[in-house]
Amino acid sequence: MSFLLVIHVFIAVSLIGVILLQKSESGGGLVGGSSSSNSMFTVRGAANLLTRITAVLAVLFIGNCILMTVMTSSHVRQSAAFLDAPASAPADQ
Repeated sequence: MSFLLVIHVFIAVSLIGVILLQKSESGGGLVGGSSSSNSMFTVRGAANLLTRITAVLAVLFIGNCILMTVMTSSHVRQSAAFLDAPASAPADQ
């Protein structure tokens, strides 16, 4: 479970980094804000690549969340099984 948690943190940090690298709708961002015809295809190609990476990381993030939830729920069910057992009668003194 700790391995999945480490992977989860790595995916989350990567997702944050890729989102911050993307160009915003207003034209700012770290990818580039130039509108000349020479750099248009480069920026568009970088934006497409970053969009695909974001989508893959998002799917991995959600998949890892679901996997950790399933694993945790099975552990909780096993550890809570003692609640289903009837209480023992107190010993007479």
